[in-house]
Amino acid sequence: MKLNHIYHGDCVDVMRTFPEGVIDLTVTSPPYDNLRTYKGYEFNFEEIAKELYRVTKDGGVVVWVVGDETKQFCESLSSFKQAIYFVETVGFNLLDTMIYYKQNYAPAYPTLRRYANQFEYMFVFSKGKPTTFNPVQRSKVRNKEEKVAYRQRDGSLKRKIKPKGRETKDASNVWEYAVGGNTSGHPAVFPEKLAEDHILSWSNPGDIVLDPMCGSGTTCKMAKLNGRNYIGIDIAEEYVELARRRVEEVE
Repeated sequence: MKLNHIYHGDCVDVMRTFPEGVIDLTVTSPPYDNLRTYKGYEFNFEEIAKELYRVTKDGGVVVWVVGDETKQFCESLSSFKQAIYFVETVGFNLLDTMIYYKQNYAPAYPTLRRYANQFEYMFVFSKGKPTTFNPVQRSKVRNKEEKVAYRQRDGSLKRKIKPKGRETKDASNVWEYAVGGNTSGHPAVFPEKLAEDHILSWSNPGDIVLDPMCGSGTTCKMAKLNGRNYIGIDIAEEYVELARRRVEEVE
């Protein structure tokens, strides 16, 4: 297994060459339903899930960003079927069902008779109890002064006033990002900040971050920028070259 490298090949075949229990975090987004065309390659979801479990450390995490196709007035439910398979068949825990909320989105076709879809699921699976959790922060605005009280070491109560202003708090499980403006040449690129926030949340510097369907290399790029080791895999040679270029630009 080579660190800080992007492999060209089928991710199942490549992961089978890895030792067991070596990956701290996986952040990936599979080609789901017919929403994404991927050069005609097949997507063997079941084998990918099994290999991810094998190569993940005890306490490691897999972030699976996925959505559903709408066809004949129904959603495919592929996302939920995959989540259930990860848990009931493979053995992962479903740590959290997070939402990737898109600030800007494409309008729905009138013929679908439904509202436009503005989110995707981010299933966070853990292999046992997660080892690492570094909650990212979001801005919180206080519109008025707040009176707060806290007890000191000697047991006395001290009061103070917190003025208007900004402070931070732990993020919720709904993360909001702007989408669009993709110039990488890959048809399905998620925001760099999305990958970075997950990398910061579920791993520490020096850990190994995997993306088995790395596409344009967003996960690998953000892992490198944040002091993690990365491994990327993609079956399309042109995307492997694209991902390598993006990571090399960081270096």
